Amino acid sequence: MAPQPPEPLIDLLNDALVETPPGRSIWVALSGGLDSSLLVTLAAEVCKRHQRPLRALHVNHALQPAAEAFEAHCETLCAALDVPLTVDRVTVERHGEGLEGAARRARLDAFGRHVPPGDTLWLAQHQNDQAETLLLAALRGSGIRGLAAMPYRRDWQGITLLRPWLDVSRQQLADTANTLALDWCDDPTNQDLGLDRNRLRHRVFPALEARWPEAQRGLAQSAQHAGEADQLLAAYAGEELQTLTHADGSFDAVVLGRRDRPRQRLLVRAACQQAGLPTPPRQRLETLLDQLSAGRDAQVRVTWPGAEARVWRHCLYLMPPLTDLPLWQTAWDGQPGLMTPLGPLTLALDTQRPVILRWRQGGEVIRLPERGRRDVKRLLQAAQLPPWQRERLIMVMQGSECLGVIEPPGTLLWGAEGATFDGRATQQGSA
Repeated sequence: MAPQPPEPLIDLLNDALVETPPGRSIWVALSGGLDSSLLVTLAAEVCKRHQRPLRALHVNHALQPAAEAFEAHCETLCAALDVPLTVDRVTVERHGEGLEGAARRARLDAFGRHVPPGDTLWLAQHQNDQAETLLLAALRGSGIRGLAAMPYRRDWQGITLLRPWLDVSRQQLADTANTLALDWCDDPTNQDLGLDRNRLRHRVFPALEARWPEAQRGLAQSAQHAGEADQLLAAYAGEELQTLTHADGSFDAVVLGRRDRPRQRLLVRAACQQAGLPTPPRQRLETLLDQLSAGRDAQVRVTWPGAEARVWRHCLYLMPPLTDLPLWQTAWDGQPGLMTPLGPLTLALDTQRPVILRWRQGGEVIRLPERGRRDVKRLLQAAQLPPWQRERLIMVMQGSECLGVIEPPGTLLWGAEGATFDGRATQQGSA
């Protein structure tokens, strides 16, 4: 094995520094293995030279006896490098997922807890990891976004996730680590062939490389091409979605329904991604698309983990899943900040005696300025408020008299004649 100088890897880290605004910190996700130990070692050199703040984050999953040794190694390494280290000991809860997926979600949760928005987190994934990710995605039957595998850069919850060495082979990293006489921990679970990624690494890729020596590089390059195509499709879909979007954020289901099926799939997935929602599995997506042409008064609802879609009055709504409402009513003194099942109320009501807040039950009547008594039900119908939103409205009641209709946390839809919300007497019949 020829000595491998670190300069090519340092050059990539210098390029990565540009992605972090001045004054913001760079973090390294440090597992204690070869790749991340080398990354934090060279990052310390680069950040010191450019006077950029550097921190490390170790997530202890507590899934194996060696977990404590990994944590101790990270502490020793960061102390030697004078890099502040944050350790998060997490509990991996599977929730029907595989162990690898659950551990990945636990890591992401830890990133969100500790890395402030605006900072950058460097990840040590490399070319071999990219090739494995693409092949796993292909075996699952993933679309182009899955085949794009891991992006070089991803903005997530205000944090920039960056993989500076995504085009570097693991062999180059190992040669450099040995040249530097670096210490690291070998994960014993990496030999467990019951894990899909390990089976690819130890059984499948050696066979592929025996026939195609550049297999991993070629697969990683294919992932890059897929990523570029995915970005282009997302840009085209975003432009088209603008022509389908209504003022309330819903989409024109009639026009969408006239598109061919592949285009419909692209647009719905793109709309979910824009809204930060998980995209529907293929079968759920097909069920939704089949119902875009539902009648005007039909109430279509299609759910999948983390999201749901509704079609009503020829409009498509995409949203986080709505939880069932508890039985609830409470007295209110008119001051803002009262906690409701849908969050704290931000409105204030000028009242000399307490009122009752409760969900709409039906039959409520409100006396509107210059309009007289009106059924709340008919007001909601005229306003074309979707049925699932009507169920989540709060009625402000004083005895049998309705003083206001509130959409939490603080939108007054209608206020009764003489009622004063937020210091303003109701002048109009609707907000």
